[in-house]
Amino acid sequence: MKTFRWLFALLLAVGGTARAELEITVQGGLEQALPIAIVPFSQVSEVTLDVAQVVEDDLVRSGRFRALPRRDMLQKPNAPAQVTPGTWRAQGIDYVVVGQVAKTDQGYFARFFLVDSVGGQQLLGYDIPARSVDQMRYVAHQIADLIYEKLLGMPGYFNTKIAYVSAKGIGYQRSFELIVADADGWNPRVVATSREPLLSPAWSPDRKQLAYVGFERGRSAVYLHTLATGEVKRLVSERGINGSPTFSPDGRFLALTLSFENNPDIYVLDLKTGNRRRLTDHYGIDTEPAWSPDGSKLVFTSDRGGQPQIYEIPVSGGDPRRLTFEGRQNLRASYSPDGRSLVLVNNADGRYRIALLDLGSGEMRVLSNGPLDESPSFAPGGAVVIYATQGAKGAELATVSVDGNVRQSLRQSGGDVREPAWSPLIR
Repeated sequence: MKTFRWLFALLLAVGGTARAELEITVQGGLEQALPIAIVPFSQVSEVTLDVAQVVEDDLVRSGRFRALPRRDMLQKPNAPAQVTPGTWRAQGIDYVVVGQVAKTDQGYFARFFLVDSVGGQQLLGYDIPARSVDQMRYVAHQIADLIYEKLLGMPGYFNTKIAYVSAKGIGYQRSFELIVADADGWNPRVVATSREPLLSPAWSPDRKQLAYVGFERGRSAVYLHTLATGEVKRLVSERGINGSPTFSPDGRFLALTLSFENNPDIYVLDLKTGNRRRLTDHYGIDTEPAWSPDGSKLVFTSDRGGQPQIYEIPVSGGDPRRLTFEGRQNLRASYSPDGRSLVLVNNADGRYRIALLDLGSGEMRVLSNGPLDESPSFAPGGAVVIYATQGAKGAELATVSVDGNVRQSLRQSGGDVREPAWSPLIR
């Protein structure tokens, strides 16, 4: 095995005005969390970001790792040869991460190693370059992703993005911002502003565009925003409802809700040609579509049975099949990345809570406490769900692991935050 490998960090350029970072609070964790030590990296003076601390924060917030405090470390190596396995084993640590941050003619790079303190073997070794000091936080997230995947066997989600809507003020002074931030709430950038509501942000599969719903003089429209350039294109603005856009897995189509022909129904829009195809045709309200991972099916919310429930329909057309039967209402469903389950909003006793529906067994498991939880979205890999909820100081975001053991709250001072959407993972 080579000592290290080169890995190029994936960065997303987003223009716009910076906003305050989301404040994150973590509750719970797994009893069997892996014990790990993230030793402080040796760093050149120009890099003031504590790269190892960002890696540690990412892993600990996942609830699947337990990090040894720095003050308890008996040695602080920065290369694998300096790691004494017995020293770490004596402290109950299974894995040790060491590294350095250095400067080159092309910029900077972080070199890190993951060492198994039980067997004394090097499990990972990479160099990750950065063109500037400002990119070192993305490098740290990528290091955490690599460690997470190596030790847990599933993709990490730390080097992803979240989109959400922030609202401030009351009455005529109320304003809305569509914001894109790192998955840990850092580096928020405003990509759209309005005096009227902004709703339903949805990521393109390549993470380069956001579709969302905006209003102009009370009339809704679906917009497409290209993040790198700031270009905004109005895709649909029919009379009535224009809502709930969501990209197909291949990025060629949008599913959305339109009501200009009759009642709200599900349509599929070809983004290249602009052609629209009506997928449902019912006197009830059909809305909130979401694609299956293979692009062959859509789930949606419909009250065709009297109360809102989740239905599934082939994208090629056909009769919808009802999927949910537990609770008075079920809304806003989306598939897990493996297609085996749905995350949705369940109302069984007047409380709106986030729940997970196993599509094989039909078992539904409630993940959140309510009473007003909404807009769930899976993280890449499917281990975590983000959603909007009501906190003590107003609307905020929250995450919960799919086993229900680890929870986070994400608050923004001075405003409500809602309508979260987690970006895809780009590999």
